[in-house]
Amino acid sequence: MKILHVFKREPSKTEIEIVGIHSKSHDTSVIKLYEGGIDYNGLLKDVFKYDKIFCW
Repeated sequence: MKILHVFKREPSKTEIEIVGIHSKSHDTSVIKLYEGGIDYNGLLKDVFKYDKIFCW
């Protein structure tokens, strides 16, 4: 399963742990909106590539 985590702010310790757990058994990616420089066209394409998306 492909999982995308999108963070609008810096993640908490618990959120980081959840991403780590998902990464052990799934294809997992993280996008950090709070860092800026986001390719929104690429983000939109990614939305359709992943099975689950978590927005934090």
